[in-house]
Amino acid sequence: MMAKVPRQLLVPGKPGSAKASVLGMGTSPLGHAYGTPDEDAGIAAVKEAYHLGVNFFDTAPFYGSGSAERLLGRAIKGLPREDLIISTKVGKYGPGQPVDFGADRVTRSVSESLERLDVEYIDVILVHDVEYADDLQQIIKDTFPALAKLRDAGKIKYIGFSGLPLDAFTYILDRVPKGTVDVILSYCHNCLNDTTLVDLLPYFKEKGVGVISASVTSMGLFTKQGALDWHPAPKPVLEAAVEARQRAAKHGVDIGTLAIKHAVKADGVITLIGIRTPEEAQTDVQIVLEGLGVEKSSAADAEEAAMKEVMDVLKPHMGVTWQTGNPNNRT
Repeated sequence: MMAKVPRQLLVPGKPGSAKASVLGMGTSPLGHAYGTPDEDAGIAAVKEAYHLGVNFFDTAPFYGSGSAERLLGRAIKGLPREDLIISTKVGKYGPGQPVDFGADRVTRSVSESLERLDVEYIDVILVHDVEYADDLQQIIKDTFPALAKLRDAGKIKYIGFSGLPLDAFTYILDRVPKGTVDVILSYCHNCLNDTTLVDLLPYFKEKGVGVISASVTSMGLFTKQGALDWHPAPKPVLEAAVEARQRAAKHGVDIGTLAIKHAVKADGVITLIGIRTPEEAQTDVQIVLEGLGVEKSSAADAEEAAMKEVMDVLKPHMGVTWQTGNPNNRT
C-alpha cells in the first residue's frame, strides 16, 4: 500500500500553525487553463488526492473566472473541513477583468470566493501576482490591512502573496512587520534550470513565512508534452528544454518526473502541482514519495543517468527567467 503524503507546518515557527501536506494540489487545470476540464474527473481528483494524504488545495478567482473555485467547493463536500487547507487569491479576476488590489475590491473578492467555495472561512488568501500592481506600496498599505481585518473577523486564517520576480518578495517582506505575511507562493524558481528560490529559503525562514513552490515544471516547459506556444521563456531556454526532454526520453524517463523529484528535495517547501484526474493524483503522489525517499523507484538508475544528461544540457541556462508585470512598481 502506498504511503500517505507527509505533512509539515504551514507557517514554521508560528504558534498553532496548521499542518499542510508537502504536496499541494493546484486547480488551475480545472479552470480552463489548459483546455476544457472534465469536471467529474476534477472532483474525483480532489477526493483521491485527499485520500492519498494531500490536504492543501490551491485555487483562484482567475482560474476560469471562478469556475475552479466552484468545482473545488463541490469536490470538498463530504471531506472533513477542519483537516483541509483551502488557498485562494485576490487581485486578478479573469480574462478581460482589470487587476485590482484595492481594499474594497479584495474584500469583496474574499466574499465572492467564500460563496463560490461554499465555505465559512478560507484558510489562505494570497495576493495574486503582486508584480502586476501599479505600486507595491499599494500591497503594503492597502491590500494587507484589508486582509488583516478579514483575518481578525475569522473569514480567513493566513495572509500571503504570490509572484514571479523574487525581488518583489524581498521588497515587500523587508517593509512589513513580521507576522503581517504568513506564506508566500513563488513559481518557476524551483525548477530543473532555476533553483533561485532555494537560495532565499534562509531569508524566508528569518522572516517567519511559509514557502509554497508552484510551476515546478516551469509552466509545462519540463513535461513530456513540452511548452505551449505562449510560454514566455527565451528561445535558447525553450530549445534547451526540448533537448533535455529528448535526453530523458532516451533513458525511458519522463522529464516531468525528474522535475517533480528535483523540486520536492527543497527542505520545508510545499510543492504545488496541477492535477486534473484521480489517475494523475495517484501518479504525482507516487513521484513525490519517491522523490522524498519514502518510496523506492523501480527506475532509479535510469532516472539518475537521465538527470545527469538533462542537467548538462540545462547548465548554460541556469537561473534564466523572464519579465512579467510592472517592472517600475518599486518606489
